[in-house]
Amino acid sequence: MGLFDGLRRGDVQFDSGHAATNAIELTKRRAQISLTKQDAATGHLRVNLSWRMRTSDIGGPQRESLLRHPFRALKPPEVVGHSQSMVNVDLDLGCLYELQDGTKGVVQPLGGYFGDVNAPPYVKLSGDDRFGSGSGETMYINLDHRESIKRLLVFVYIYDQTPAFDRTHASLTLYPSSGPRIEIHLDERQPQARSCAVVMIENVKNEIVVRREAKFVYGFQAEIDRLYGWGLQWGRGYKTKVDR
Repeated sequence: MGLFDGLRRGDVQFDSGHAATNAIELTKRRAQISLTKQDAATGHLRVNLSWRMRTSDIGGPQRESLLRHPFRALKPPEVVGHSQSMVNVDLDLGCLYELQDGTKGVVQPLGGYFGDVNAPPYVKLSGDDRFGSGSGETMYINLDHRESIKRLLVFVYIYDQTPAFDRTHASLTLYPSSGPRIEIHLDERQPQARSCAVVMIENVKNEIVVRREAKFVYGFQAEIDRLYGWGLQWGRGYKTKVDR
């Protein structure tokens, strides 16, 4: 069990969007893109979080292999998928939302705030992946109700007893209903950070804009809230098992 910031306080099938053969990566130099100008501001926007462990932090068989084959040390470090048997990694996906009518809140596994895709806040979290499987964690945003959305801040935080961001290669991928996918890679070495505000999705004069944030913080949701001025009331919370 882990202790985190928690808010005081029917199954849905989703469209996953069309498969895209190309991708747009948001970086420090190219941090923003307009879904409206891409004709992709409708339907369900699928947001997927995935992460992998760097093998250089795992040791064991790899370290023994380097002793037997020293030239392998000249190769770039591999990044491989991990499993529960290797390390207990748990990154959680969440979203702070603000609607046009002033309603504010959070969608996250902690506290069971999984949201709703067909009613306010028009954001739905699909389960909680404890060990970063191939599918990772997924969130759906219903852009058919974009006129009701003011801003959405998608964030990631690390579960207790896990490696920090500098040992975990995490990526957030947005799949619009049409057009190329949008990728944000969290490659910065932030050994002490426990949370990261990854991307802001904002309604700017009826234009849906996606902006890379990638701001790491040392606390949890309450610190992200303060950084972006959401103004929610936070308290202690425990994470419990979620059945898919």
